[in-house]
Amino acid sequence: MSVFASVVALLSAAPVAAKEKPLTDQVTPIMGTVSIAAPAQALSFARFEKNGKPALMLVESYQDSAVTGKDLSTLFDVSWEDPISLFQNYTYAEIQVAVENNVTLAEVGVPVDQLLMPVRLTDDHIAAGTNFPAHAEEATVEDGPFLFPKRVVPTHARSSLSMGKGLLDFEVELCFVAIDTLNVSDKQGRVGLLLCNDFTDREKLMHHLDAFDVTSGKGFTTGKSAPGFMPIGNLFVVPQDHRAFSEPLTLTLYHNGELAQQAIQSEAIWDYDDLLEQIKLRSEASWAYQGEQVSLALSGDMIAPRTAILAGTPDGTLFKGLPFKYQILGVMDWVFGGWNEPVPYWIVNRYVDAAKAEKSYLQAGDRVEIHVEGLGEITTTIVP
Repeated sequence: MSVFASVVALLSAAPVAAKEKPLTDQVTPIMGTVSIAAPAQALSFARFEKNGKPALMLVESYQDSAVTGKDLSTLFDVSWEDPISLFQNYTYAEIQVAVENNVTLAEVGVPVDQLLMPVRLTDDHIAAGTNFPAHAEEATVEDGPFLFPKRVVPTHARSSLSMGKGLLDFEVELCFVAIDTLNVSDKQGRVGLLLCNDFTDREKLMHHLDAFDVTSGKGFTTGKSAPGFMPIGNLFVVPQDHRAFSEPLTLTLYHNGELAQQAIQSEAIWDYDDLLEQIKLRSEASWAYQGEQVSLALSGDMIAPRTAILAGTPDGTLFKGLPFKYQILGVMDWVFGGWNEPVPYWIVNRYVDAAKAEKSYLQAGDRVEIHVEGLGEITTTIVP
């Protein structure tokens, strides 16, 4: 594409302000109290420290910033410390019946802020971009959704995160987690559910993406894979039917006590089966990341256990697209001597400089809270 054509394309793609979707609840959430599904619908797990080691709890109640439930240390005469390991040895029905019939299981209560990470995951995950229509509109991304690898070690639901030197943004997301090896062709394999916050450095992402083909996913792995960019929820929930269970979940995220994101999972463009189909279609694709080409976490048709599939975020992120004035200013910077860099570089620079001056992204001292009934919570404090 010629330089002239690039400038024309950028100007013609000037975003139209997205219509704001009314949020249904403008009050601070009742953090510390979450509804727990009945065992016939889903089994909810948390991990806690016992005698200096991780122990597994079947959660029965989550109220007043404490969880209570049954200590599974003696279930099947094995000391279980991870829910995926438990499910890799027994079926849902076997676990449910064993818990109901084992009168020796001790009741235990643990403050929410003392819970451990609920499950062990890999550091190689699959993420969907602009999978909610309203978020695609606010980000002015057409022709989505799309996929990309997210390569990061998950962190604790109460972990803090440095604001860094870029533009730190939040994204509440539902994660489908492989319990067994998932086959993307026949869509077989058991799945658990987690919350996560798909934190993003918008500056780094925008400087690495393809401005003319955003849905290629180029640059998204780079902008979303820094240490601490994937805190996960404090519960691991295994439904009888993860498709039916996930659809009515309402994702909510609060920024400094103000409701910022809210949507029902069923609003997503790609549902669980669509995500698996799209992953299969991109089995040969690769993305540049840290000097090498990386692919989706897929081997043949198989997704390994403990891999998370991030199902996209609703609208309400801090990023709302690049305003037209910064596109004009960036083009002028290029015209008046900035030929050493492409036009998109100068447009992004103009936007980044203004956003930093206005402190319109996450700042030290900010608090980001995610609360989803039936699925748990995440609280992240932003530090310098």
